[in-house]
Amino acid sequence: MSLQHYPSKLLEQAVKEFAKLPGIGNKTALRLVLYLLKQDAADVEVFGQAIIQLRNNIKHCQTCRNISDTDVCQICSSPSRDHQIICVVENIRDVMSIENTNQYSGVYHVLGGIISPMDGIGPGDLFIDSLERRVAKGNINEIILALSTTMEGDTTNFYIYRRLNKYPVKITTLARGVAVGDELEYADEITLGRSIINRTLFVSSLAENKQDKGE
Repeated sequence: MSLQHYPSKLLEQAVKEFAKLPGIGNKTALRLVLYLLKQDAADVEVFGQAIIQLRNNIKHCQTCRNISDTDVCQICSSPSRDHQIICVVENIRDVMSIENTNQYSGVYHVLGGIISPMDGIGPGDLFIDSLERRVAKGNINEIILALSTTMEGDTTNFYIYRRLNKYPVKITTLARGVAVGDELEYADEITLGRSIINRTLFVSSLAENKQDKGE
């Protein structure tokens, strides 16, 4: 939409900001802005303050890198969680997806991405060193590799396996309920829950992959 189509500079600026959000084009941005204009000023102020407070006050858990209101997230600080099992995930959305299954009672480690040379993301760009430090301290019985079943996810899984294999810890991965190429956030809760419960040793998954490829 060109500049002359906006009756107000304030409207134009608001639309431009909304259009910066992923999946939001100018038409959708305009619709959202016009909707807000119809709301009470107090409601719009609450909306704006929620975004500002989110950006200024949100923290990342010092232990697992999940988002939190405090220095240590509710999961890591909970005495009811099994702190001897760490589920390794790509991002915060994956934590939410797994929590929604109600089938996992351990703790997490958020990598902040996966290894992707095409995107310029290497092991040093992820929180893998801090994961190894957690394992090196001891008292960890199992590491669950719960990354997306993509080539990048498999590469990251294998890299982490090589890093942690020297420690006396069981390394497992999700069962094949999550289809190859899927991302965890798009898997339904029942399928994802079963994949967690029926997880297998990572070395077994390597053997299966070789068989599938006829190696």
